[in-house]
Amino acid sequence: MEQNAPGGARIRLVALPTEHGGWGFLLEPIILGLALAPTASGILLGLAAPGAFLIRHPLQLALGDRKRGKRYPRTALAERFVLGYSLLAGLALLGAFVTTAFPFWQALLLAAPLAILQQVYDFRKQSRAIVPELAGAAALAALAPAITLAAGWEPWHAFALWAILIARAIPAILYVRIRLRRMRGMTVAGAPALVAHIVALAAVAGLAITRLTPWTTIVAFVLLLVRALHGLSPHRPTVRAARIGFQEMAFGMLTVVLVVAGYAF
Repeated sequence: MEQNAPGGARIRLVALPTEHGGWGFLLEPIILGLALAPTASGILLGLAAPGAFLIRHPLQLALGDRKRGKRYPRTALAERFVLGYSLLAGLALLGAFVTTAFPFWQALLLAAPLAILQQVYDFRKQSRAIVPELAGAAALAALAPAITLAAGWEPWHAFALWAILIARAIPAILYVRIRLRRMRGMTVAGAPALVAHIVALAAVAGLAITRLTPWTTIVAFVLLLVRALHGLSPHRPTVRAARIGFQEMAFGMLTVVLVVAGYAF
């Protein structure tokens, strides 16, 4: 139990989310946006995002304890972390507004319903369902267009980055869920993930043809498809869940690097 854990461990259990898959979806748009359009306002948005991301877990704990009519030592700790993360996110976001006149808020406004949908599932204790996972990843992906809009990018090109990251996230989530279920001995078809990868590849190819994204984006998504074909092969040996998670973070960073390289060259 968290209440009986040593001090340092108890703080980690309250301050940080227990699942680690969301970190990649948080970092990818921040790194992509700042690599393509580094500005003071972009850096501040990159600081606001972790604050908003980290609020979820302690907020769930605090609200859950209150709903049960209980107050543990962790409850007050969770409330303090909610306040601290909120201050970080709020002050950094305010700083972003002050340091740019460009309308980066458009991306955040469009992402807000997705973030709210994820919160609704959190409050229902259904945060591991497919809908909130997809909604949360898509909401985080809006950080890339927000950062580039803050630097004065044209909206079409900025929002193309959102499309790239959503096309990366949705198939990846399906792929990981299937692999984890197979690890538990469940019989799960791999077709949904493979179809999602093919559709994503077609989508980014369309963006590249219209010159909204570089051609290296296609290379990245071909590699993601090959990874899915290999990972979902019936002859694929079983690996630990943590290894799958680290592999996905690596493929996410590779995607970011290839997209940035395309813009650079």
